[in-house]
Parts: sequence; structure tokens; C-alpha cells
Amino acid sequence: MMVDGKRVVPVMGEIHYSRLPENEWQTELKKMKEGGVTIIATYIFWNHIEETEGIFNWSGQRNLRHFIELCKEQDLPVVLRLGPFCHGEVRNGGIPDWLFSKGCRMRTEDSTFLFYTERLYRQIFTQVQGLQWKDGGPVIACQFDNEYRGHGSYLMALKKIAQRIGFDLPFYTRTGWPELRTPVPFGEMLPLYGDYADGFWDKETTEGAGSYWKAFHFKAFRSSTAIGTDLLGKQEERIAKGDNDYPYFTCELGGGMVTSYHRRVYLYPEDALSMAVVKLGSGSNLLGYYMYHGGTNPVGKTTLNENQRTFGTANNDLPVKSYEFQAPLGEFGQVNPTYYTLRPLHLFMHDYGELLAPMDAHFPCADKEAKKHDDSYLRWSYRTDGKSGFVFVNNYERFANLSEKRNVQFDVCGVKFPSKPTTIPASCVAIFPVNVEGITYATAQLVGKREGKIYLMQVKGVPTEIKIGDKLLRNVKPKGTVKPVYKNVYLLTEEEAQWLFLEETHTETVAQDVPWKKLHDAGQQRTIVKGPAMVAEAPTDDDFRQAAVYQIDLPTDGNGLLEIQYQGDCARLYTGEGRLIADNFYNGRNFYYALWRLPEGVKTLELRILPMQPNALIYFPKEADTTAGERVTAIKHIIYPR
Repeated sequence: MMVDGKRVVPVMGEIHYSRLPENEWQTELKKMKEGGVTIIATYIFWNHIEETEGIFNWSGQRNLRHFIELCKEQDLPVVLRLGPFCHGEVRNGGIPDWLFSKGCRMRTEDSTFLFYTERLYRQIFTQVQGLQWKDGGPVIACQFDNEYRGHGSYLMALKKIAQRIGFDLPFYTRTGWPELRTPVPFGEMLPLYGDYADGFWDKETTEGAGSYWKAFHFKAFRSSTAIGTDLLGKQEERIAKGDNDYPYFTCELGGGMVTSYHRRVYLYPEDALSMAVVKLGSGSNLLGYYMYHGGTNPVGKTTLNENQRTFGTANNDLPVKSYEFQAPLGEFGQVNPTYYTLRPLHLFMHDYGELLAPMDAHFPCADKEAKKHDDSYLRWSYRTDGKSGFVFVNNYERFANLSEKRNVQFDVCGVKFPSKPTTIPASCVAIFPVNVEGITYATAQLVGKREGKIYLMQVKGVPTEIKIGDKLLRNVKPKGTVKPVYKNVYLLTEEEAQWLFLEETHTETVAQDVPWKKLHDAGQQRTIVKGPAMVAEAPTDDDFRQAAVYQIDLPTDGNGLLEIQYQGDCARLYTGEGRLIADNFYNGRNFYYALWRLPEGVKTLELRILPMQPNALIYFPKEADTTAGERVTAIKHIIYPR
């Protein structure tokens, strides 16, 4: 991708505008930008804006135009994922309930379906008009449908409708998975790819199920065979003819993962970092995270979450309200560890994208068959233009516990380094420069360059060696941003690199205990059974009438996060009048709610917890306490800088 004649390697972050209150958009977009995001992606869920036939709601947190205008203020280009089917773990994949009564075939060239889709697109265009890139606005691209496996003519029909209405954009995209039955004509849509470290959709309830391990191997194959296996079934490692002639961009690189009722995955910052470095080292020139920011389903006439019993069944039960994705930024804007873990990589992509973008990817380990948890060799790749290059190292795989690799030297662009064989520690994920910025090589990671100063990040467990011309510096120690280690070269610790160039200073959060009391124990519990999709079915509203009930007395100055430390199957939070405001499928992490979202005058909340049941047909990670029963350990009010 080129902007104003300059090659860029963007970072695209997914945030769903209609899953966040309107008054939080500006703050959250600023956080995303500070995290290194340079493009915003967002779904437009049809049933969020036309839940009732013919009545379109673009107000409040559904005000797409206002959201795009705020992106423009932050100088953030926007990719709109138009649907009509989005998935996004929303009810019916976003298709409104009422459309299922029209007798049309969904996601086809059925004239009735296309009639209503065109009406939707026309409504979306009212929000976009004047904000397209050609008008000086931020909207640079749109995506048609999502994870579609039928005929390319359907996608082309959607594009023709959009262009007839007035969409006139630099790019049009589609998801590059699964393979289409018949292709889209070459050049009409960019296929964008993805990968995840784990998936809530797998029907197996065991650790490490599925083929997600492939995401931790450098490979020329762009797509994933693990995404959406509940809907798409088994997928072959095959890309349609001509797709490799497009730029290698991603739109769904797992920034985390939501939990379904039957599969409570627990993600780590290393998962996202490792996958991102592997994708970059495999030749990708755009990293698009799904999600970069979690969210909350808005209030609707019915529940707007994916579940097994809706018209457009999507095979999984998701929380009614919460779309907490364990992402870099949480459901309520919490800055999670992944945010900082990824940030040095994003700074590197921003400052060195012009050099990196035209470099070809090479795979020294291509002769080795990729296998799950294979610990027999060091996984690495390199990208080069023949003179300069970057070495990408990944000694991490989720659940694999890869060992350290000894006696390692690299030979790239005629440069053999380090001077003596070194050891790459377990879980090491790094990028080493070769013949870049006057640096012959470094066993430290380039982070950025500003005002003539070059910043490197020390890689934990790897002795830092830097060669500049004839000067060889061994066992270099970080000196921070104040003092260079050599001329204009600075070496930072990992933490210093994570905070580099951040405008705001770090402020510690303050946690205060919140009074709570148990009102009564849980009653007779249901028997957990498999639903229509043959996975464990989530509890109903009636089931929660048998939950243990706790009363939470809110602080008078409560404008922070409520943190609930509990153990049990799942939990819900209600206001005094019985309105559901938050829910959580327990996976070992704490349950949060933003008190600033409460209506004025609310002084107490009711917490309902269903007990953990033995042999519940559910996958729980090792971080979860699966002891039968339920309990609350602590409830706190966390005040932090927003």
C-alpha cells in the first residue's frame, strides 16, 4: 500500500462502533492510535440499525457518521465491513430476524435478498457520503459479506450495488477464506486473510483443539484452515488461482478471543505477538487485528448475541451483553498487557514500513514439515531486498513450551551473525535488522527512528550484540532514551520500548474495596445439555432465577471499573429494577463493569452467579478454578486514567 507516494505497512485495528457508547468513541480511538493502530476497521451490523423492518436507527451509539468523523479528526483511515452478513458473534450474523420471513435465500443473488441489501447499502451511504477518501474523508475501503464460500458473482453483485449507489473507494475487499466455489474476477476485490491462536467455535472441549498451531509457523500459505470450522467445516490449504498476486494483507489476526459457553479460551499477550511477527515474517504488509477493542452488545428489542437457537444459527452460545475479546483494549477501554506487548512492533512497522514493504520473504525452514508442538528446530524467516533485511524469529507456540535453541547463527545478505553462536531462549519472539540504518546487524529489535535517533529494544535472554561498520559492541546494556550506546543508537529495555513516544505519563490505578453481601444461596440447578449445534447450551433467564444472589453497594463517587473476583459457571449483573447490564462466562479472569455507564441514581447492583457443575461438557483453561459450587472472593472499585 502506498499513501502520498510512500510505502506503508499499516496496523489495522477492529473496533465495533455500535458496541461502544458514543461518548467513549473519541477517547478509545485516541488509545488505539497511541497503540500504533493506523487504520480502523468496523462492522456495520444490519440488525443493530434495522432491527424492525423499515425503521433505521442511526442515533447514539449507532451513529456511524459521527464515528467516521471522529476517525477523520484522529487522522485514521477507515475500512467499513458492510455485510449484509458479518458474523461478528452477533445474532444471525447481523441479518435481522424479519428478513427470514421473506422467503428469500440468504447471501445469494436472490432478487428479494438483494432488494433489501440494496436498501441497507443506501442507508449506509447516507452516513458515508462526503466522507469517502476522494472527498477528503477517511473511508478508504469496504468489505463485502464475510467468510463467504459460494459464487464470486454474488460478491460482484454486492459491489455493483455499492458502486451504483455512490461508493467510490480506493479498495474493495473480501475475506480470503474459505476458497470460493467460483472466483471473483481478478483485480475486483483484495482478499484479506487471518489467523487465530485459539477458537471459541471448536466443538471439542480439550486444550489445544484444532489446527491453530499452524499460525505459529512461518509459511508462504496465506490463509487459515482453523477459522470458523463450526460453519465452514474442514478447509484445505489451498488458495484460489491468482490470489497470491495480490498484496498480502490480513483483516483478522487474533488480538484475543471471545469465550463461548462451551469453550472458555484464555489468551496470552505472547499469542498475539507471535502470530503478528510470524505473519510479518511470512510476507504480510498489513496486520489487521480482530479484535483490537472489545465491546458490549447494545440494547435491542431482543438479545443481539450469537446463540444456537436463532433463525440464522451460528452454532455457539455467546454472552448476551459482553463482547470482551481479551483484546489489547478491553470491553470498557481497559489497557490490557497485549496493548503494550504489541506496541514496539507497531512502532517498527510505522517507522520502517517503507523499507520493509518491498522485501520478499524467504523460508530457510521450508524443507521441514510443520508439525504441532515441533521443538526440533528454530523457526525463523527473513525478508530482504538483496541489500538490507530483517530476520524474524519465533520460538513460541501456544501450549507447546518450546525449549531454548543453542548454537544459533544467521546468514542473511552475506552477513553472518552474531559473531559467536548464541542461544535463543524459550518463548523468544524477535526481529533482528541486517544492513539497516548503518547497522550491519544487531541481536536487538529495531523499534523506531525519530529526530535522527535510532531506538533498539533488548530481546530478553539474548545477549545484545551490535555491529556498526568496523565497530563491534558485545553484551550491550540498555541505557534508556537519555544516553546512546553508540553515537545516535539507543538501546531500551522491553518496558521502555513499550512506552516509547507515548504522550501521557503512566499513572497507577487505585483499587478500593466495595461492600457486598450474599442474599441467598443458589437453588436447584439445571442439567447442562447439548443444544441444537451439539455443544453445551448456555443458561436461560429462568435458569438465573436459581442463581446465588449477591448485593453490591456502590461507592458514592463511583466512576471507575467494578472488578468482581469470583468463581462459578457464569455470572450476570443487574440494576435494582432487574435490568441486565453485563454478563460473564467464567474462564479464570475477573468480571468487569464500567460504573460510568450506569444511569444516574443507581446505588446498588445485583450479582447472580450459577455454580460450577462437575462434568459440564465445557472446556475450562488451567487458569480457571473448576471446583464445584460458586463464591465471590472480592469486589473492588478501580479508578484509573481514562
